[in-house]
Amino acid sequence: MNFLRRIVKPQSKEDEDFYYELKELLNFKPIKLSHYKKAFTHRSLKLVDSKGNPINYERLEFLGDAILGSVIASYLYKESPKGNEGYLTQMRSKVVSREHLNSLGKDLELIRFVKSNIAKEHISDNIHGNIFEALIGAIYLDRGYNYCHQFIYEQVILPYVDLERLEGKISSYKGYVIEWCQKNKKKYSFQSYEDSGNQNKKHFSVKISIEGTVMAKGRATSKKKAEEIAAKRVYYAMQTQMKSS
Repeated sequence: MNFLRRIVKPQSKEDEDFYYELKELLNFKPIKLSHYKKAFTHRSLKLVDSKGNPINYERLEFLGDAILGSVIASYLYKESPKGNEGYLTQMRSKVVSREHLNSLGKDLELIRFVKSNIAKEHISDNIHGNIFEALIGAIYLDRGYNYCHQFIYEQVILPYVDLERLEGKISSYKGYVIEWCQKNKKKYSFQSYEDSGNQNKKHFSVKISIEGTVMAKGRATSKKKAEEIAAKRVYYAMQTQMKSS
């Protein structure tokens, strides 16, 4: 009876449609729709509550990130009894990598729920992973940790976490290239510079040199992304050599 009193019934046709789509996605009944609406609200709408606090997904993303990390850590701890701290940390990083979370968000088509003043095709690709984490935060506030655990197990662990496959997955190409160079006593350097080109948005270009020879270049809207692109190109150009030493 107490549970029934807690349910907040949809107040409009739009809310009713949202409720049933969420129920199908989550595999359980959402109670307070406002948490989920917030999880899919982009800051470009500039919404605030009665106290002037922002209404958007960013704080829920922070909460969901922490909960997701704890559930994955618990799973890895139980499933890998021989794994040391370094191994467990590395495996968790692979599961919750931005690339992986973006793929999860896309597979679940979460972008269909997002309310924004920016055209969806112009929003950063990271929106998919961000709102996936925000959704987990909303589930936690609405139904608690056990429901978060259930959702993460069904939507992340069962379909995506293959420990043998993940062991061979590279989570950071830059880190891999640096580690290989250090192990093999190769001199390396990452050189970056701002590159606006003909575009209004600032870009960064990076070139990677090994033993004085430029091996690859990368360009992106952040230095970190440009470095990762260049490092990935180095890896694929030298992977036979890198894997054999």
